Amino acid sequence: MDIPQERRIVTEIPGPRSRALLERRLQAVPRGVFYTTPIFADATSGAIIRDVDGNSLIDLGAGLAVLNTGNSAPGVTEAVRAQLDRFTHTCMHVTMNEPYLELAERLNELVPGEEPKRTMFTNSGAEAVENAVKISRYFTKRPGVVVFDHAFHGRTLLAMTMTAKVVPYKQSLGPFIPEVYRLPYAYPYRCPTGGHTPEECAESCIRYAIDQMDKQIGPDNIACLVVEPILGEGGFVVPAPGFLPRLAEYCRDHGIMFVADEVQTGIGRTGRWFGIEHEGVAPDIVTTAKSLAGGLPLGGVTGRAEVMESVHVGGVGGTFGGNPLACAAGLAVLDAIERDGLLERAERIGSLLTRRLREMAERFELIGEVRGRGAMVAMELVEDRQTKAPANHAASRLIEECYAQGVIILKAGTYDNVIRFLPPLTIQEELLGEGLDVVEKAIVAVEADAAR
Repeated sequence: MDIPQERRIVTEIPGPRSRALLERRLQAVPRGVFYTTPIFADATSGAIIRDVDGNSLIDLGAGLAVLNTGNSAPGVTEAVRAQLDRFTHTCMHVTMNEPYLELAERLNELVPGEEPKRTMFTNSGAEAVENAVKISRYFTKRPGVVVFDHAFHGRTLLAMTMTAKVVPYKQSLGPFIPEVYRLPYAYPYRCPTGGHTPEECAESCIRYAIDQMDKQIGPDNIACLVVEPILGEGGFVVPAPGFLPRLAEYCRDHGIMFVADEVQTGIGRTGRWFGIEHEGVAPDIVTTAKSLAGGLPLGGVTGRAEVMESVHVGGVGGTFGGNPLACAAGLAVLDAIERDGLLERAERIGSLLTRRLREMAERFELIGEVRGRGAMVAMELVEDRQTKAPANHAASRLIEECYAQGVIILKAGTYDNVIRFLPPLTIQEELLGEGLDVVEKAIVAVEADAAR
């Protein structure tokens, strides 16, 4: 559907139809399925979501990093429609299909590293992460899994265990899986080991991590180290320089699988196909999902051939993993990124976002730090720049002010105080600028409220 790429407010937000549907939702859907913006979509296109009341909102969240190629991307919808005319499902374990094979071949070529690779598909990012751990354990014959502070890896039992934040993801949902060990992430703005510069943070976190793996876990007990190249739900934290390469070196020296969780950073979001490319690291295994299929549910596990081939026949897989509709969509997503220069576009969007947000940071004490890579940019809100006390209430208020004026933004961070920006890579620059104008006005309103 071709929707004008413009913000348009015709009712208060949420409007009467969204409020009526919200009442129905409360009677039909459990409250545990949270929502950020109290509207219901009627149609979407590009960087615009039109709600059931006729309001057109600027989408700076991309369905939680799923729509890198835009809402209802024409190439994706056409590919799905064409596949729909042929068949909707053949379980890869019963009757194979070519879209699965072709998408696996494409990812094998795109994932960093010179060695031959293999790819399998799952239904989600969490399932991809769990399979990466399974395969790592099988290949190494070791049980241990190393993860990091502020990490998010999913909501299924093992992935939830690997996730750091307790509320809302883990509270009262245990007991959890054993043999999962957590280490500090080199978070320069809040360095957990006391580094005063990014370089000091990297060095001190590396020393601590290696000491823990050497002395408290034992490298011979570690199957894999799973890490996000940029923390996603943890607050869009770009690791201190050198942190990830040193971890990868340690893994290589001790036969530990280095797993890059690219569920949120992958498929062009950071200006590269994969966020780990910024670090010059070739992982043993890469997990993907979110933007991989342009809105259809699909996760991927791509790894070195000898690792992926180690599992016995029937040891991995599933009924719906690699559904042909989703794989057709995935192929269209990869085509669009290549054809339309969306990697370069992500860099351009990131430059615009970063410059504008840093200008705001000079004016507003509420903004403690602006950070990111490519079109994965965030601002961390603080009550005081000296103490860095998290301004989580202000972050919630900012989201409310923005959606009331027709702009969708999202929160993140362990302390619920980070505003993240994930616009579709196809967004028009004028529309992005208008969205940021609304954000700026909203910050003025939030700071005024706090001063009262």
